[in-house]
Amino acid sequence: MRARSPILAALGAVTLVLAGCVVAPRGPAPSAGQAAELARQGNPAGAARMYETLANESQGAQHNGFALQAAQAYLAARRPDEAASALDLLAAPLTAGEAFDRALITVRIALQRGQAAQAWKLMETLAVPQQRGQASRYFGLRQRTAFAAGDLAAGVEAEMQLEHWLLNAAAVQKSRASLLDDLRDASERGVIARPAAEQSPVIRGWLELAPLAAEAAHNPTAANADLTAWLSNHPGHPAAEIVRIQLLGEQPQPLAAQAHIALLLPITGSAGPEAASVRDGFLTAYYQAPVQQRPVVRIYDTGSGQSIADVIAAATQADADIIVGPLMRQAVAAAAADQTQRPPLLALNFLPQGMRAPPLFFQYALSPVEEAQLAARRVLSDGLRSGVVIVPAGEWGSRVLAAFTQTLQSGGGTVLASTMIDPTAADYSDALKQVLGIDQSRDRLDTLESLLGTRLQFVPRRREDIQFIFSPAWPGIERLLQPQLRFYYAGGIPTYATSDAFDPDPRANQDLDGLMFPAMPWMLGSPLAEAVQSAAGQAWPVGGPDRGRLFAFGFDAYRLAEALQQNSAPSALDVAGLTGGLTLGPDGRVQRQLVWAQLRGGEITPLPSPPGS
Repeated sequence: MRARSPILAALGAVTLVLAGCVVAPRGPAPSAGQAAELARQGNPAGAARMYETLANESQGAQHNGFALQAAQAYLAARRPDEAASALDLLAAPLTAGEAFDRALITVRIALQRGQAAQAWKLMETLAVPQQRGQASRYFGLRQRTAFAAGDLAAGVEAEMQLEHWLLNAAAVQKSRASLLDDLRDASERGVIARPAAEQSPVIRGWLELAPLAAEAAHNPTAANADLTAWLSNHPGHPAAEIVRIQLLGEQPQPLAAQAHIALLLPITGSAGPEAASVRDGFLTAYYQAPVQQRPVVRIYDTGSGQSIADVIAAATQADADIIVGPLMRQAVAAAAADQTQRPPLLALNFLPQGMRAPPLFFQYALSPVEEAQLAARRVLSDGLRSGVVIVPAGEWGSRVLAAFTQTLQSGGGTVLASTMIDPTAADYSDALKQVLGIDQSRDRLDTLESLLGTRLQFVPRRREDIQFIFSPAWPGIERLLQPQLRFYYAGGIPTYATSDAFDPDPRANQDLDGLMFPAMPWMLGSPLAEAVQSAAGQAWPVGGPDRGRLFAFGFDAYRLAEALQQNSAPSALDVAGLTGGLTLGPDGRVQRQLVWAQLRGGEITPLPSPPGS
């Protein structure tokens, strides 16, 4: 054999080295889309690793977002330790949303590690969020954590709070069914429910169901008598329908052809708390209707950035029979401007002055302008003709002042003077001295002392021709304003306001003695109001809802929508509501008939009807 050439040997060696350096083809770079697809395919651990890689390769807001997604995916894969490591990737400073997500994930990690007591301790340190998405996640996790820690009452309480943030009646019923399942499971694990220790009849009723639901799962026939007795002892309880259908096996009665109501509210955004009160009242009215007569209710969130026209189009395409909402004044104007075909619409505010309503466009509002007009007519009917007006500075006060002045003058009355007070201030002395004529009294003193050349004893006096004061404002302002009026010698003058001044808390209204205003039945009391108070206590037992004016407004919105659907002649509409007697004017506006009331000793008292009313 011939020896190989050194050159050929060297070339062979180079070839072998190059062959060893051949790089295998790489797959596509990781992406958020790929990670989400892995999660959808049932591979949360793979998704978590990909999110972790993305977090390490990114910066800024994306970095923290991917780290949080990695932690959540690890939790879905039941890997709490790796979820905790993913949280360690977070870079400060965190946004409020990132901090909230981290806190919830930390609680879930403790739960998966079997540290229920620690998870509940962490949960108790978190502030209750006020945005729907965060609140739903918070109360859902709070419910799970309470049950894991063995605190069944706190779990029930969390579920009832969760209901305030759910978007429709079907979601509420699903949540209640899930709560019953949790109670049954807890009872089967040996967790002891202690209903006798609970003051709330609703929480007590839920806790009494825990062992009954467990018994029904193993021996349905033996549990029937106890479940029937439970229904008798808890009439109107939010679990009653679930007990009848799921535990007693009753067949749901056939429904009549169901109507479909679309409810448009800004659940998210700055108006979220107000929208939630309206929604709670609306759903309370819904639950008071017999099961067979309940419509389908779908809630559309107008605070999510979608245009009003698009939301109305979505409700129309979903075959809504009537649309209730929107709530905010600007959104109502946008709804009126929408020219597309739609079902009848009951707007929850009035259109701006001068804007005409399109066909089948009804308007219902708790209007301070209308109440200012009522106040002017009440002043005139009480035989008073000249007075002063004090309103908060701003667009609200300007509209109320203009409406009161115009109505008073058209009836022969006179506004002697008016002033606007700073709603953020606590001292209104300068404005009150001006409107009551105290400064004029001081000016007269200065003139006399100058003429006489001596100091005079002086008691300031207000002008003597003031027969009434109109001071519409919100409770916090009114409680500051009325004592200051008394300080400036105006305590004996009849003083009128709108219903906005009243807060149903006798301890908070001691300084408002003598104040007169138009009151809705919800505040003044009526058989309907008492029935709804009882129903609201059953449906919303924990801490709410805020059962103020907007709760009553939402309740009446449901009843109006129901009446508009059933009444072939809307002009004949006549509804006894919580916000007043409700009729429909020729312009499509819902008109409210109210009762006048006065605060005496912190309590609200009806006043006799004015002559000729």
